[in-house]
Amino acid sequence: MKFLTFADLHDDKGSIAALVQRAKQDDIDFLVCAGDISELGRGLTTTLKKFKKVGKKMYLVPGQPPHETNDMLEQVLPAFPFCINLHENAVEVGDYIFLGYGEGGFELTNAEFRKVARKWYGKYKDKKIVLVVHQPPHNTKLDYLDFVPEKHVGNKDYRKFIERVNPKLVICGHIHETVGLTDKIGKTKVINPGWEGMVVELV
Repeated sequence: MKFLTFADLHDDKGSIAALVQRAKQDDIDFLVCAGDISELGRGLTTTLKKFKKVGKKMYLVPGQPPHETNDMLEQVLPAFPFCINLHENAVEVGDYIFLGYGEGGFELTNAEFRKVARKWYGKYKDKKIVLVVHQPPHNTKLDYLDFVPEKHVGNKDYRKFIERVNPKLVICGHIHETVGLTDKIGKTKVINPGWEGMVVELV
């Protein structure tokens, strides 16, 4: 299966138009968004209307508040049945389990995620997993900011979960400075597709 994934659109009309055009191509089966579709909530509904015209499912997580919250998504998504909210959810897509966790910004740990991750570990540890998060996992090329004292600003709990379950792929966003980069945690590929998007093929 092949899908188009992206993040951090922030209501940018040019990026949205380009992604919609790519998503319409026959080789794309579905879409995955790692958050921050809108800019402070602005453009969420209008952007989803544009992606609705693609005619394919879109799996997504909320981005960083105040751009998006899970409550914001829950309010608008009933009008867009092609969208599936992955936040704290597990969805079977082909032979894979897509796990999602959104929101977050620069927290190094997340107690709520740890609770969800324990349930996921018990159910899905032996499955083929794709993890979709907004904030990147800690200590990779994708969470590195050379202008802050900490340098690596990703989430340590995400990384621990990845090291335990070894997903096939992790999709994240949030850090604009690392858009387009990829890295690995063990055998797990980690990507930040950004607003230009990336096409991913899983077998």
